[in-house]
Amino acid sequence: MCNVVRIVTGCLTTIAMLSMSGARAADAGDDRWQFQLTPYLFAAGLDGRLGVRGVEADVDVGFDDILDQLDMALMGLIEARRGRWGILLDGLYTELEGGASRSWQGPGGIGSATGTLEVTTTMQVYQLAAAYRIGERIPIDLIGGARYTELDNDMDLTVTTGGLLPGGVRSLSANESWWDPVVGARVIIPFAERWAVALYGDVGGFGVGSDSTYQAIGGVVWQFSKRFSASAGYRYLYQDFEDDGFVWDIAMHGPFLGLGIRF
Repeated sequence: MCNVVRIVTGCLTTIAMLSMSGARAADAGDDRWQFQLTPYLFAAGLDGRLGVRGVEADVDVGFDDILDQLDMALMGLIEARRGRWGILLDGLYTELEGGASRSWQGPGGIGSATGTLEVTTTMQVYQLAAAYRIGERIPIDLIGGARYTELDNDMDLTVTTGGLLPGGVRSLSANESWWDPVVGARVIIPFAERWAVALYGDVGGFGVGSDSTYQAIGGVVWQFSKRFSASAGYRYLYQDFEDDGFVWDIAMHGPFLGLGIRF
């Protein structure tokens, strides 16, 4: 039931989010509230280091493996704007499962082994931020807010070399959640009548939650009607979080496709 609730919550929340399709957002001088809903399909891979209960392993679910490893990934943004001010609610829900030959270390970095690593990761990221527009002809938004991350990780390790794990097999799991303050900016650059490039970047953590975190999003937006737009691009999100034997030093990245709906 818990997994069902998470999936439903993730779907409802993430049938929203990140403003790649906001190329024709409200003008700075417009006092009416305007809204845009942008659901996404996000093909995410994972690269980096994952540690659970003192056992650390290399993780590399690359782009070539995405279709095989991806169980579900949804991302989106809902944006409310009035004049120069905006409110952004960003959401991400992804499930990844995969295995490959990897290496890992034991508690405290003692001992090492290689073998098969099966990783199942359920990741939820929700970000609430305020935006203030300082550009008009080329819209530039300054952004500040907070990002919440919740992780549910399971690792199954099977040793082929080295004597790190008793019996050669070990299963580990951990659940973690934290908040990160973030600051960033977004710029939308029109280059044709119905086309624009949209760029977004932020940095955060500052030791409050993650030691550091940052993300970059770049895409092209096609405003094919007054209310609808299509977007495509690439997202890269990095997080470096450690707490009591849990390590999440991971970059999540991949292409996305989105549909923007204005109302």
